[in-house]
Amino acid sequence: MSTAAENRTTIKTYSRTARALHWVTVALVAIQAPAGVYMVYRGKTLDIWDKLTGALYNGHKLVGIAILLLVLWRLVYRFTRGAPPDEPTLEPWQKLASHANHWGLYLLLVATPVAGYVGISLFPALDIFGLFKLPGIVAPDKAAAGTAFAVHMALAIGLVLLIGMHVAAALFHYFVRKDNVLGRMIPRLRR
Repeated sequence: MSTAAENRTTIKTYSRTARALHWVTVALVAIQAPAGVYMVYRGKTLDIWDKLTGALYNGHKLVGIAILLLVLWRLVYRFTRGAPPDEPTLEPWQKLASHANHWGLYLLLVATPVAGYVGISLFPALDIFGLFKLPGIVAPDKAAAGTAFAVHMALAIGLVLLIGMHVAAALFHYFVRKDNVLGRMIPRLRR
């Protein structure tokens, strides 16, 4: 029978770099999602277009670009460095669900800011705090911008739902199954 200390050393964790990229992404998305909802509420629902609303939109654009670049870095890192093996106690269907969730998150973490960038290019709303302009990636077309922003919002909602599933699964594994799924990302929680 193996001891807890032996189990802790045999469970492979994500590298420090992978963990740092993960948690920075978490922090940025945790800021971005509620800020996006609030900016749309102020601008579209309340029709308040003051400095605060402008700052929310400008900040949302910058954080969206940061998320996109960070996730692209994460993908390059993941493809070149790999990931630790799956938790050995997982059933095959759980491994499949986990991989589908992770790759779905990556897909939406790229597609959501890309759709937003297409929307601001179409609108065009490329100015950032009056300091500089982002390069447009498509020709301006305000009618099409509405569609791009609707796609952006639908993707963002899908992203939040997948994040909820991801967090719920991690907590289920930690508190109910009592395995090391969460310990792979938070090493001090390994059992």
